[in-house]
Amino acid sequence: MLRATLHMRADVATRRSNPGGAEATSFSRALGLRLESGTALYIMSLCEDMLLCNYRKCRIKLSGYAWVTACSHIFCDQHGSGEFSRSPAICPACNSTLSGKLDIVRTELSPSEEYKAMVLAGLRPEIVLDISSRALAFWTYQVHQERLYQEYKFSKAEGHLKQMEKIHTQQIQSKDVELTSMKGEVNSMKKVLEEYKKKFSDISEKLMERNRQYQKLQGLYDSLRLRNITIANQEGNKSKFPLDSPPVQNRGGGDGDGDFQFRPFFVGSPTAPETSNNFFNFASPSRELEQQQVSSRAFKVKRI
Repeated sequence: MLRATLHMRADVATRRSNPGGAEATSFSRALGLRLESGTALYIMSLCEDMLLCNYRKCRIKLSGYAWVTACSHIFCDQHGSGEFSRSPAICPACNSTLSGKLDIVRTELSPSEEYKAMVLAGLRPEIVLDISSRALAFWTYQVHQERLYQEYKFSKAEGHLKQMEKIHTQQIQSKDVELTSMKGEVNSMKKVLEEYKKKFSDISEKLMERNRQYQKLQGLYDSLRLRNITIANQEGNKSKFPLDSPPVQNRGGGDGDGDFQFRPFFVGSPTAPETSNNFFNFASPSRELEQQQVSSRAFKVKRI
């Protein structure tokens, strides 16, 4: 494929330097390219729809009209009209100067049947073969360049893919490490949680025991408080009445003058037992004190 392109460029140079011998040279080369024409036709049939604009930012499929250059590049009608309107014209693909009259040609990519019938009519076979070989060489060059471009894109995408796979593998490894550490933390937190649950259970049992003790102590406190209140009320009732009765003069006479007998009096308490001859006898102070103590003890025992 590359040899056909080189033959075309060498023939252009020979034609410019030796116009007289151009026909013989092109005819011989056309005969030598017959074997390659079958391969070129096969490539052309396989890549029929792959002729793209050679402008770097365009690269659309060509249709309608296109601009063809002598340096074997082709551009869409839009970019060709914009780029080749300046003088001198420069190829946007290889920066070659295109100063010749036929270095830039605007051609129709889908010519009519009338054009096909008349464009090569009247030319000798060697000229027809020469024109066809050059056209096939141009097409082969375009296919080859497109293949190189696609291989470049593929290698670039493959390198990017390998880089992304490497980054992805590193991220997976880092995530695995983080996951392992997180699992360890979760296990440790579970252990801590179990310990706290056990402590909570122990504290709950202790709290329930303390509550039971508190309720028991509260009941005892309430009973003692009610008992103290009852005792205080009874002592308050005793203070409302005199503890001793008024003095009574002895009726039976006695040894002393003006002696009186005092009898202890307790509200609600049983009186001390009296003897049969107690009415006719005077009580001594020691006797009265003893009777008071006995009465107080009897009242306390009854109250308890």
